Formats: sequence, C-alpha cells, structure tokens
Amino acid sequence: MGQRRYPQCVAREGKPRLRSLEEVVALPRRSSLTAELQRALAAASRLHGLRSDLSPVPVRATATITEAGAYRFRLRDPIDLRVSRVGGRSALGFLHELGHLLDHQIFYDRKTRSWASAVHDAFKPWREAAGLLDKRVLPGGYSRQRYFQSVHEVWARSYAQTVLLRSEDRALLRRLEKLQAEDDAHVWHAQQFAAVAIEVELVFERLGLRQLSLPLAA
Repeated sequence: MGQRRYPQCVAREGKPRLRSLEEVVALPRRSSLTAELQRALAAASRLHGLRSDLSPVPVRATATITEAGAYRFRLRDPIDLRVSRVGGRSALGFLHELGHLLDHQIFYDRKTRSWASAVHDAFKPWREAAGLLDKRVLPGGYSRQRYFQSVHEVWARSYAQTVLLRSEDRALLRRLEKLQAEDDAHVWHAQQFAAVAIEVELVFERLGLRQLSLPLAA
C-alpha cells in the first residue's frame, strides 16, 4: 500500500502585491453554495484586500455535519478553505475560514508558529477590545472550550461578524440578525460587538489594506 500523500499547498509566485480578495481565493464554480459565497466574498472585498504572492486559494464545498468550515495549511502555506453546504451557515463559515487565512498570511512566526492576531502590533487594539467581550460557550469539554476562546478563533469569529455587519447586503444582515436572535455562540450581541467591529476595520487600515489601487485609464 502506498504512503498517503499530503495535500499540495498553494503555489507562490513573484513579489507580494496588494490584491483584491477575488484574486486571493477561488470560489467553486459549480456548487449550490456559489451564489452565497460570492455575496460574502464581495462584502469582505469591499472592506479590504490582502498583500500576497499566493496563487488563488481554492474554496471547496463539503457535506460535513461536524463543522461549518475548515482552513487547511502546512506551516506558512495554505492548502484550501472548506465550507459545508449542510446546516445553512455557509456565509458565516466561509468568512470565518477566510478570517483564518488572512490571520495566517498577514504574519506567521516560523519559530513560535504564532499568527498575526496573537502578536502583530496592528492587532493590539483589537485584542484589547475583544478581551472585553463576553466569553461565548460551546457544548463540549475543556479542550474544545480552550480552542474556542483562543485568540485566532476569536479573531475569525469577530472578522466574520464584522463583514456581515458592514456588508450592506440585506440577505447577509438577516443571517446575522437571526444568529443573534437565537443567541448563537459564534456571534455576539450587536450592542456589545459595536466597538470590536470598528477595531477589526482599523486593523486593515493600519496594515494599509483598506485602499486598493485602481487601474488608470489609457
């Protein structure tokens, strides 16, 4: 029996440059999720871009019932984003995993394997604001709770909620409002989260990722 091969990482080429998020990820072309993922990606792209040398990171639809999504990577390199089409949480799940991708690609410490949300100076005011949020609790044991409260997980959840909140897309806003009304553990209530949403936006401002350069007319 042959040895199982590790999934291939996304290639890098040239020097990092500021890209729109539509250049950073490649959505599935033929999937029941495509339209909703396009809306979520457009909402995120209106907020910021990413300075990157990566080829587009594939987004793959799955049928898993154990998680809404996953970000797969090896050391500093992405493999893919996975989003479940089961459970009606595809926009939130996609944005959550996109938040992990951004966190990982903005900064990665090879020695400690820390990501930007935990150590980068641009995230410091966000870390302080997020530290004041109520600790949301999931069913499960200590290890699951510890992961759920980790800095990079709180970042991904607050990033996803900020994109939905700032989306100006009625369908996405309704998804967020429904989750808040149900007291879903993956989101915070609007009044408490308002200050954190501002800090999420300011992270990208400090990093110089808010303004994308536009091509000049000939």
